[in-house]
Amino acid sequence: MGEKVTRKYFGTDGIRGRVGEGNITPDFALKLGWAAGRVLGGGRGGKVLIGKDTRISGYMFESALEAGLVAAGMDIRLLGPMPTPAIAYLTRTLRGVAGIVISASHNPYQDNGLKFFSADGDKLSDAVESAIEREFDRPLHTVGPAELGKVRRVDDARGRYIEFCKSTIPAAMSFRGLKLVVDCANGATYHVAPDVFEELGARVITIGDEPDGFNINRKVGSTSPEALIEAVVQEGADLGVAFDGDGDRVLMVDRDGNLIDGDQLIYIIAKSRLEQQYLKGEVVGTLMSNLGLEHALRRLDVGFVRTQVGDRYIMERLKQDDGILGGEPSGHIICRDRTSTGDGIVVALQVLAAMEDADRDLGDLAGEMQKYPQRLINIRLDEQRDIVGLPEIRDAVGSAERELGECGRVLLRPSGTEPLIRVMVEGIDEAQVDSIANRLTDVVRARIAG
Repeated sequence: MGEKVTRKYFGTDGIRGRVGEGNITPDFALKLGWAAGRVLGGGRGGKVLIGKDTRISGYMFESALEAGLVAAGMDIRLLGPMPTPAIAYLTRTLRGVAGIVISASHNPYQDNGLKFFSADGDKLSDAVESAIEREFDRPLHTVGPAELGKVRRVDDARGRYIEFCKSTIPAAMSFRGLKLVVDCANGATYHVAPDVFEELGARVITIGDEPDGFNINRKVGSTSPEALIEAVVQEGADLGVAFDGDGDRVLMVDRDGNLIDGDQLIYIIAKSRLEQQYLKGEVVGTLMSNLGLEHALRRLDVGFVRTQVGDRYIMERLKQDDGILGGEPSGHIICRDRTSTGDGIVVALQVLAAMEDADRDLGDLAGEMQKYPQRLINIRLDEQRDIVGLPEIRDAVGSAERELGECGRVLLRPSGTEPLIRVMVEGIDEAQVDSIANRLTDVVRARIAG
């Protein structure tokens, strides 16, 4: 895996924060665009694609990036509001040297962020991000007037991506007779997802499809599925689909209003791929994946491996083992046999295709995986420090693990972004899980206080 590279500006998923604070400013975006153009263009120029979600600040960052990239001699293709995975796809097919997404994903409109895709539609390597950071710290020099980049809007970006999404299921497959509620989170999928499902024959009722720059992820979408649950039940729909603001996550709701999370969706896709003899490698989850997913896959004789939390680590492991399927309970799922990044629309289509192949509804398929009760408690620290390795903490964890045996799991880990210790316990018996989680929390809090 190589030695871990410490980066000054880039996090595990690009650069993100509150608009107008820290690095989320137009002057930073301008300089970053210039630095990225210098590194990615290598002095030879090339195309960079820029897309965004529906936040009002996206216009500001789009203009700033445009100025910086043009100053570095890069041509630009503007995609407008498009899902994050669409930008990855279009970067590959339009032969761009890179794609840039202006989005803070599932965060509220006050936040925004910048993340990059390589020419292959993958996230940039640590080495390339480090090279961009080094260039960023040098003085900005504009290329000569004759070498300045040109800017053009890609008018058919939406149509291209819709056709790609439809191509990820068999050409003859139709969802005629299926009634769906689609929640677009007032985000980037609002003018894409409904058309994908309608063109495949489904009857679509859409919510969260009126973005105004401020309402992205507000009481809608995968982070607030209550509106979708209510709509599915009221409309008598067969199921519901909820995306997040930038369209790389998806959760679903069955006809009875039960929420189907990312672990259950992964199981449904894995079983379908297995039955069709398409499944390759182990399924990849994270430290937060429900133990029920691991046990359900084991019954299918399918391997399962966990990584750190974050799609970057999931993709690294999939590539390492030549696997095709991995993801998180949040609904960020990678179908690597279909696309190069997490894609909410593509994942939803794989689930609908599995339903069609099995001639069963969503609730039946999800019900084959028993989700174990899971308790997560965040304990705030007075400062960022790791106490997980202390002897009394290790002893308490060991005792809990022995009590649960193979029917449960304990995880204590420091947050990577906040002064928190996260205590997670899961097992078959909910009362036992709660009791152990409370005991571990008491031990941690006593150590902090002492």
